[in-house]
Amino acid sequence: MSYKVKKEWAKNLWIESQRLNIKSPFGKGAEAVAKAVLQLGYVQIDTINVIERCHHHILFNRIPTYQKSDLEKAQSHDKSVFEYWTHALSYVPAQDYKYFVSRMKSTDTSPGSWYGSVSQEDYKKVKKILSIGPVTIREIKDDVLREKTHDWDSKKPSKKALQLGFNNGDFVISRRDGMLKVYDLSSRHFAWSKPPRAVSDLEYTNYTIDRALCSQGLVSLESICHLVPSRKKITENELSQRVKRKELVQVYIEGSEAISHWVQPQNLERKIKPSSLTHILSPFDPLIIQRKRLKCFFDYEHLFEAYIPKEKRKHGYFTLPVLSGNEIVALLDLKTDRVEQKLLIQSWIWRKGFRLADIKIRIEKELARFEKFQLR
Repeated sequence: MSYKVKKEWAKNLWIESQRLNIKSPFGKGAEAVAKAVLQLGYVQIDTINVIERCHHHILFNRIPTYQKSDLEKAQSHDKSVFEYWTHALSYVPAQDYKYFVSRMKSTDTSPGSWYGSVSQEDYKKVKKILSIGPVTIREIKDDVLREKTHDWDSKKPSKKALQLGFNNGDFVISRRDGMLKVYDLSSRHFAWSKPPRAVSDLEYTNYTIDRALCSQGLVSLESICHLVPSRKKITENELSQRVKRKELVQVYIEGSEAISHWVQPQNLERKIKPSSLTHILSPFDPLIIQRKRLKCFFDYEHLFEAYIPKEKRKHGYFTLPVLSGNEIVALLDLKTDRVEQKLLIQSWIWRKGFRLADIKIRIEKELARFEKFQLR
């Protein structure tokens, strides 16, 4: 049996699951960072810094008192989060490490052409250096430089060796100095008596379903298997089993009946109030990053134009969607002038029907808070 739900209700559930409807849902400090990453499942990392980088931005929207040192403490001291690949490089709850071991092992056994080019000599060399203590690529100075074979390649062979060790789980990024990665041996960083064992494929499937239900409330096959279509078949089978066990209910969103969604039955019975908050969101925010889902729920298609030639852009280099209540109401192209210590509004684009005085006041108030965050 399936149900039809109103789009308004679906949006409210997703916003609630993202904890964008509460001013301070996680408290403060490194503990708040750990709780936020656990609720969201992961927080994406990106290097673009026309404003504060996206991982800090995402956390700031859920932790009003957030400081970059909070994330550093969670990663380096509390070790409650670690870096690894989800759909992109992300901060992930440390308690979920076991769900990534299979992927690490597959990199070790089948490194592919990219990491397969790392010589045993180079790998043993960086492992020996790390046995002494954590290291950055800048601190390795005895490499015999070579010509790059790719734009993302490095002239230093040790860099790819460090990356291989990170991907196969031997090494971990123990902290960052800005965006400079500091590598350590995983065994020493986590101080394991025994390293976590890989889970079964079914256990991993259930993990991805549970992670999506926690952070999205209402899930689809596409939203669970974001950018990993190879996992759709096993995921769909498990969703069917959960429906049979009455752990999930299949639903359709009004206006998007062609897409199946699933929700926990206890949520289906709830009346969820719309948020009264306003947030300037990163284009990498979990609410924004899945473009098809965003369009389905909000009738809004976000354009990420950072890599598009300037003359072809419609909105701007790094446009930020503004969520006010349960609507995407405007787009802001912002840039931080770190010399003059101010936030520059390069463009302000209203979505049709939302250019209202009270919404403008809310956005301006949030812009003032956002500017302070940029200049901390």
